[in-house]
Amino acid sequence: MAGTALVLEGLTKRYGTLAPAVDALSLTVQPGEFIGLLGPSGCGKTTTLRMIGGLIEASGGRVLVDGRDVTALPPHRRDMGIVFQNYALFPHMDVAGNVAFGLEMRGMKRGEIAAKVEAALDLVRLGHLAKRRPKELSGGQQQRVALARALVIEPSVLLLDEPLSNLDAKLREEMRAEIQDIQRRLGITTIFVTHDQAEALAMCDRIAVMAQGRIAQLGTPHDIYEHPASEFVADFVGRSNRIAGHAADGRLNIGDLTIDAPAPVAPGPVTVMIRPHRIAFTAGGAGWNEVRGSVRRVTYVGDVLACEVTAGGAVFLVEQPTQPGVPPPEAGAEVCIAWRVADTLVFPRETA
Repeated sequence: MAGTALVLEGLTKRYGTLAPAVDALSLTVQPGEFIGLLGPSGCGKTTTLRMIGGLIEASGGRVLVDGRDVTALPPHRRDMGIVFQNYALFPHMDVAGNVAFGLEMRGMKRGEIAAKVEAALDLVRLGHLAKRRPKELSGGQQQRVALARALVIEPSVLLLDEPLSNLDAKLREEMRAEIQDIQRRLGITTIFVTHDQAEALAMCDRIAVMAQGRIAQLGTPHDIYEHPASEFVADFVGRSNRIAGHAADGRLNIGDLTIDAPAPVAPGPVTVMIRPHRIAFTAGGAGWNEVRGSVRRVTYVGDVLACEVTAGGAVFLVEQPTQPGVPPPEAGAEVCIAWRVADTLVFPRETA
């Protein structure tokens, strides 16, 4: 299955006189690329996906598939496969019938349908359950059926609308890897909508972080996480200490503390952000920021020890891997914490 280029040009959706749900969004997806639309509820990511698939009429802009304008076409003529959040399986049909439905609607011959359904079910490792009804399947199995149904028509573009949100945590991790493997094997251009930043970071080639109907930042998972373009992106993708501060004389004042900035910062109100796992219980050195404080709370989460440390009127969350035989610090203990200056994120203060 060859990859297909997908281009969105100024895609817009308005409802009445309200602010646009999607606001002139433009995006180019390379053939075979796995793109994530990531953002909080109401940011426009699902509306964007539904406009791509033709399930919602766009108020403006265009959707192009390999240079062909499909904006005015109905969903069944866009050559796209869609996996919905609730799977949308037909309860009165068995697994094979659900997967075959799209092929039957296209008027394909019975023998050809049977061969394609068998191949699609083998792809998702469900060939042995072809005669079961959806109610007899687990959540993960239903998700695989929905994926097979979307793929069996050999679409140019695959659209995934939060397909893992109904699964438990362990099964979600398993299905992440499975979807990624299938997508890589087929080389199919894929748009994946999620509000779960861990899913986006783990699965996608590039991530479009969305806010208020627009793309706040587009980049690889590494770029999005390590080099967030704004306070919003840094706060939404990954966990961060977020501390109000003030930049003056090339340094940063947070509470009663003064620390070094990673680069020259314009004077004025700023937000300082540090990833909790980048802070260590250690003395600093050249290129490090170091502060002393006291432990306020310790939380044991199995593989991670989360400690809240108060220092100079600010509170720092420190996350460290647990180690056998190494006792955690106790509440009230005086400690030194440090992090690399380069791991300090600084943004002009955002207002509501």
